[in-house]
Amino acid sequence: MNKPMNHIRVDQALAEFLQMFTKQLATQAGGAANIDQWQVATRELAQLATGLEAARSLQAYADDHPEPGRDLYQQIAALCWYESLLMARAAADRFHQGLSLSVCDLDSAEITTLLRSFDHEKACRQIGAELVANGLELDPYLPDDEPLLKDLLATTRRFAQEQVLPVAQEIHRQDLLVPDTVINGMAELGLFGASIPDVYGGVGLGNLPMILITEELSAASLPAAGSLITRPEVLAKALLVGGTEAQKTRWLPGVAQGEQMVAVAVTEPDTGSDVANLRCRASRGEVKGQRGWLINGSKAWCTFSGRANLLALLARTDADTSLGHRGLSLFVVEKESFSGHHFSVDQSGGGRLTGKADDTMGYRGMHSFTLQFENYFLPEENLIGGEAGLGKGFYFQMAGFAGGRLQTGGRAIGLARASLQAALEYCLQRKQFGSPLAEFQNSQYQLGKMMVAVAGARQLTYRAARAMDGEAEESQLLAAMAKLRSCRVAVEVSQSAQLMHGGWGYAEEFPIARYVADALVLPIFEGVEPILEMKVIGRQLLHNATAG
Repeated sequence: MNKPMNHIRVDQALAEFLQMFTKQLATQAGGAANIDQWQVATRELAQLATGLEAARSLQAYADDHPEPGRDLYQQIAALCWYESLLMARAAADRFHQGLSLSVCDLDSAEITTLLRSFDHEKACRQIGAELVANGLELDPYLPDDEPLLKDLLATTRRFAQEQVLPVAQEIHRQDLLVPDTVINGMAELGLFGASIPDVYGGVGLGNLPMILITEELSAASLPAAGSLITRPEVLAKALLVGGTEAQKTRWLPGVAQGEQMVAVAVTEPDTGSDVANLRCRASRGEVKGQRGWLINGSKAWCTFSGRANLLALLARTDADTSLGHRGLSLFVVEKESFSGHHFSVDQSGGGRLTGKADDTMGYRGMHSFTLQFENYFLPEENLIGGEAGLGKGFYFQMAGFAGGRLQTGGRAIGLARASLQAALEYCLQRKQFGSPLAEFQNSQYQLGKMMVAVAGARQLTYRAARAMDGEAEESQLLAAMAKLRSCRVAVEVSQSAQLMHGGWGYAEEFPIARYVADALVLPIFEGVEPILEMKVIGRQLLHNATAG
C-alpha cells in the first residue's frame, strides 16, 4: 500500500481554499442575490464543497474501520483526498477573472510534494487487486450498529435477491408495471414505513436504516424496488412537518403499511425546476354542497401516479403570481389505482383527472405520467396544514424533498454498487488473450477507481442520514450533497462498468445495460444537477458565508 496521505494537512488546505472561494464569490454575487450572474462558478463551488465532505466522510469511516480492512479504506480515503486536491487546483486555474484563487495554499511546495509523492495508479490497482482477490464488501461497517439493523439489512437483501432480481430484467425490457408481489412483499417487511414514527403505523427506524434498505432494493432494481419508497418518504416528511394531527392519523398509517401507494405532482410541462412559477391552480369552490378546492392545470413526470392512491400535489392558491412560492399550497389527492399507460378519473360533480405515461429510455416499472386536472374537486381537509398551511406548501414540499434527496442518494449507491459488482464478476469470468480480464492492470485500475467513487458517495450519504436523524442544522445541505455526489457516481460507474463488458455491455440481456439506462435519470429527478448545485448547495454556502 502507498504511504497514507497526510489528510489533516490536505483537509486544511482544501478548507482554506473553499473559504476563500466562497467569500470572494459571495462578495461578487452579493450573497446569493446575484447568483444567476455567477452560475458556473457557483456550480464549481458546490462540486468542490461536496467533494471535500465526501473525503471527510470517507476518512472518518476509514479511521473507525476495524481490522481487517482498515488499511484498504485508508488507501481508498487517500485517493478521495487526492482527487479533491486535483479538482480544487484545476478550479483555481480556471476562475482567475474576478476571483483571485490562484494564489493559495494549494500551490504550496508542501501540497505539491504530497501530490507528487502519491502514486495514484498504484493505489487504484492495489484496490482493484483486493476486489479481485476478496470480492466487494457489501455490508457497511456501522460503528453504532445494532442486531436489529443487521437483521433488517439481511432480510432486505434476501428479499431483493429472491423476489426483485428475478423479475427486474423482464420489467425493464417489457416496460411492465411493478408487480403486486413486490409491493406486497415490501409491505409485509414494513419497508414503506421505515422512517415513519410508530405512532402513525411505521417502524420508526430513522433515516439511516431507510438508506440501507434503499441501497439493497436498488441494487436489485432501481425502478422496481428502490424507488418504491421514495414517494412515500416525500409525502410522509411533508405531512410530519406541516400536516395537522388529523391528517397524519388519516394518511400516514396507510402509507407506512403499503396499503396506499404515493406519487408526487410538482413539476409542470413548462416550468421544470422553476417551482415558484407553477401555474396549476387551486381555487376555492363548492360541489354538491361540500366546500373545497377545484384543481385546474397540468403536471409532468408524476412517476407511479397511475398505480398510486395518493398524490402530493403542489398548486397555486393565490392568483397573485408575484408572491412566487409564497402563493403555493400542498394538497393530498385521493384517487383510484390504475395499471397500464393511461388512466382517467371522472368525478360525479364533473371534475376530471387524466394521465398518460411518457415513454422513457430507462427507469421502467413505475411509469412517469403527464397529468391534466379539469375542475378536479378536493375537500377542504385535503389541504395539508388546513387553513394554517395556506401558502406554505413550498416549505412543506421542500421538507419532503430533503428526505427524497437523501433517499435518492441511497438509490444511486445501490445502482452504482450493483454496476461495480457486475464489472467485477464479468472480469473474473471473461478471458481475453488467454487470461481473465481481472488479471490485467487496466481492469484492476478501473475497478479501483470505481470502488473509490462508490465508497465516498456511500459514506457521505450515510453521514447525511445520521445528521437528519439527529436533526442537525447541516442535514438538508448534506442531503443535497449526498444526492449530487451519489447520482453522478452512479452514472460514471455504470458507464465504466459497461465499457468493461465490451460489446456485451450494449446487449440488453446483460443487467449492466439496464443499470446504465436507469442511472441516467438519477441526476435529473429530485433536483436536476445544475439546479441542485446552484440553487440549493451553492445558495446555502453563499448564505452561510454572508450570515457568518
